[in-house]
Amino acid sequence: MTILDTITAQGHQLIQCTHTTTIELTKDMYLTKNGTCILGIGASKACYDLNQHLKKKITSGGKITVIIKVGDVVDSFYGFGHKNLTFINKKDMVFRKSDYICDRTILIKCSKSSSELDRNLIKNLASSKERFSIIFEVNDAYG
Repeated sequence: MTILDTITAQGHQLIQCTHTTTIELTKDMYLTKNGTCILGIGASKACYDLNQHLKKKITSGGKITVIIKVGDVVDSFYGFGHKNLTFINKKDMVFRKSDYICDRTILIKCSKSSSELDRNLIKNLASSKERFSIIFEVNDAYG
């Protein structure tokens, strides 16, 4: 596996991760109870900020693995890129189980939504404002 990019974000007491089709990271420093898909706030990057190598892999339709590390708890999922992804959103990134594309979409046809992430990981995010890592990897054999 090759790491293509890494970002950080932080937890918040209102993190729920109960949404059944998406996972979102935002640069915003606040969260409301309506943000049921939000995994982290204060993200170090949005779609626009990702490195060019990762963007190239995504627009070629590649399969990307996303690893989330919160303390000792690790979870992962995968999703696919698409040639129509724009990377123009400067505030958010959304991982989608569907194939819906907008300026906030970073991967489609993802293997998990926020409601399917490890609940210990979510519990840690809701009880701490510590920063955590989101790592984008590609399998060298396919990338």
